[in-house]
Amino acid sequence: MKILVTVKRVEDPEIGIKIKSDGSGIETDQMKYVVNPFDEIAVEEALRTRDAQGGEVVVVSLGVEDAAHQIRTALAMGADRGVHIVTDVVCDPWVSADALAKVIDDEKPDLVLLGKQAVDDDMGQVGSILAAKLGWGQATFASKEASLESEEEKAKTGALQVADGAVEVVREVDGGIETLRVKLPAVVTTELRLNVPRYASLPGIMKAKKKEIKKLTLSDLVGDAAPRVKVLKMEPPPQRKAGEIVPDVATLVDKLRNEAKVL
Repeated sequence: MKILVTVKRVEDPEIGIKIKSDGSGIETDQMKYVVNPFDEIAVEEALRTRDAQGGEVVVVSLGVEDAAHQIRTALAMGADRGVHIVTDVVCDPWVSADALAKVIDDEKPDLVLLGKQAVDDDMGQVGSILAAKLGWGQATFASKEASLESEEEKAKTGALQVADGAVEVVREVDGGIETLRVKLPAVVTTELRLNVPRYASLPGIMKAKKKEIKKLTLSDLVGDAAPRVKVLKMEPPPQRKAGEIVPDVATLVDKLRNEAKVL
């Protein structure tokens, strides 16, 4: 089977983010970029599913020229080839879904995997919009495997169960877990608890340098499609007030009741 999985270039979550003084964006000097952590989960699950079912994994990224590094990371993990939709424009979920739908029309995968959201904007909408545009079934927030308990078993077969032209997905819901069975082709978005992504090995890194990355441009796929969502301004969250040490429990209770208003 053919599995298409997306990777997004995002700011390293371990690095402190600073907002520009005019609120127009973030400071990018000395910024480090990585694969979106949720997308790493999707890549790992794609690789496990391919190894169990046979086929290939195609990695797609939409972003600036340097996003090729994030594609190479996924190729070093074991993906077979990449597609890079090059653009300097910050795309909203609708434009991103439009572009991905065009690539999917060309690639005709059996399964599309995406991280449930990107940690830079936390919108979490591309997977659902993409499924609607394609007219495919979708299963969001895939988070665990119900029948396989050991990590060794999961690493061999993948947490997603593919059989008889359908994929079975287990996800957490309020009060328990829910199992969905979706006919292929389908779109699945992944949660952090689905698996633990592998590290790229040195042989994998060397092989990735020779793997194909097909380049496309956003304008070729969607023309001059205008984003529906625009970020007008950014501002840092308000600073938290310093804590206060109280002399006794009575004072603490008084402050909780009369100042914090939580009692």
